[in-house]
Amino acid sequence: MICPPLPPQKSVLGGRGSGLQLRLLLWALTPTFSTLVTSAKVAVNGIHLYYQQAGEGDHAVLLLPGMLGSGETDSGPQLTNLNKKLFKVVAWDPGGYGHSKPSHRDFPVDFFERDAKDAVDLMKALKFKKVSLPGWSDGGITALTAAAKYPSYIHKMVIWGPNAYVTDEDSITKKPLEAPYGHDYFAGTCEKWVDGISLFKHLPDGNICQHLLPQVQGPTLIVHGEKYLLVLRFHADFIHWHVKGSRLHLMPESKHNLHLRFADEFNKLAEDFLQ
Repeated sequence: MICPPLPPQKSVLGGRGSGLQLRLLLWALTPTFSTLVTSAKVAVNGIHLYYQQAGEGDHAVLLLPGMLGSGETDSGPQLTNLNKKLFKVVAWDPGGYGHSKPSHRDFPVDFFERDAKDAVDLMKALKFKKVSLPGWSDGGITALTAAAKYPSYIHKMVIWGPNAYVTDEDSITKKPLEAPYGHDYFAGTCEKWVDGISLFKHLPDGNICQHLLPQVQGPTLIVHGEKYLLVLRFHADFIHWHVKGSRLHLMPESKHNLHLRFADEFNKLAEDFLQ
């Protein structure tokens, strides 16, 4: 049976008012997603780790900074601009970096494993059941290590600028921002970082985490800036060859800080992959 059409309903606001009423109704029923960035500290493995958080999505994302980096210096365009409907974004300061002080930073040969454990334990303390890891440079090594050590907890990864081993061709004189630390802490920690990275040169094949790469199970996107001269292209290729099912994306005009210099392009790439 076909029902006859209902008679047109009159709006108290007239013809144009009905359209306005519909828009207001749809606006009222549409969930809003805050762009507010909150911050706090939480005790993890004996350190009070500082973190920032934004977004209301179901997909938890932890941004991993580079050497001497923090959420504020290394992750701003991602923390504020990644899709808040899809993601709940957390940016952390590893122990001894940024606001996660006064813990003094050291660099034993297992410091990437220590950072990986701290990162995972932080997200567990924040009650996330699973997490994706975008990681820059040292943060990319931390992400690879976490994915190998805690495979059931890591959903996906986006990494750019990491190296799984050290060679004589690699430069280990990276210079992050000095301002958050002051000259003395910055200079001393940089020197300790260089000494710590140099330890890997004494290991077979300069191994940092290459032995862990076959254990990485989750989907992995490797992004490499082709104008980046500190970590050369062969490092991205090596990780791509040894992480099963990984994807390699090249950005021809980019250098090391591609996620800051080309933030819109990078964010779109990351969002499409992480969804």
